[in-house]
Amino acid sequence: MEKKLHFYQKVYLTVSKIPYGKVATYGQISDLIYEYGKARQVGWALRRLNLPSNIPWHRVINSKGLITMSLSRKGTDWMQKELLINEGIEFNSKMKIDFKKYLWRPKELT
Repeated sequence: MEKKLHFYQKVYLTVSKIPYGKVATYGQISDLIYEYGKARQVGWALRRLNLPSNIPWHRVINSKGLITMSLSRKGTDWMQKELLINEGIEFNSKMKIDFKKYLWRPKELT
């Protein structure tokens, strides 16, 4: 009998597969784990990580190509930007990431 993975475990496993220099959206992660419409819950799962983390949480952004900025993130939004810049990801003048250049497009998750 196959063990059913907890939602957070599925999020972490999938986010761990995002390659260096690429980003994914919260919605994309929820779709990839067959939990359609649960983008917000993906964000909650990533916020529960203890930092620093081996899981590349910083590679997940919103569907507009932006880092979700919020006072409740206690500075992790700025940390996220710095980590992405360190991976060579560029932001335009409106803090947006070019999906054509940086969006992760997995062929399959195995």
